[in-house]
Amino acid sequence: MQDFFLEYKVIIVFLHVISAVVWVGGMIAMRFAAHQSFLKIESPHKRLEHIAYALGRLFNIVLPFVIILIVTAIFMIKGYGLSQSNFAPFSHLKEGIWTLMFVNLAIMIYRRNRGEMLLNKGDMVGAKAQIELIGKFMVPLNIILGITAIFIGTYLSSSL
Repeated sequence: MQDFFLEYKVIIVFLHVISAVVWVGGMIAMRFAAHQSFLKIESPHKRLEHIAYALGRLFNIVLPFVIILIVTAIFMIKGYGLSQSNFAPFSHLKEGIWTLMFVNLAIMIYRRNRGEMLLNKGDMVGAKAQIELIGKFMVPLNIILGITAIFIGTYLSSSL
């Protein structure tokens, strides 16, 4: 695997970085741009419909990049020999952060889908309870974790 990594290092690192940018950047755009515009929609039902739709689109866009991020991380850990180096704690910390972010994303997808289902059944209270937590806590958590992981990755790449 190390030979493969060395031969395609630039492409692997690029795919890793662009995947992190799309995932974290998409959440930042959703939280600080789209979310604010949704709040201007007066009808609570229409607001939830638009939020659920936008979250669905975001998740469909970022999911392939999350998979690419995981695959390229494995190549980079093996290719750089990070597990057997002095940088192993940082590498494991970064892996843990991305894993936590992935679990959080999976829960967000579940909550969004459940919220949309409840919305389609006319249960506004249930739909709001499912979707509201995503924008208020779950996306901001992943933004903070993602920025932290990107910083750790920058530190690692500048140290190798």
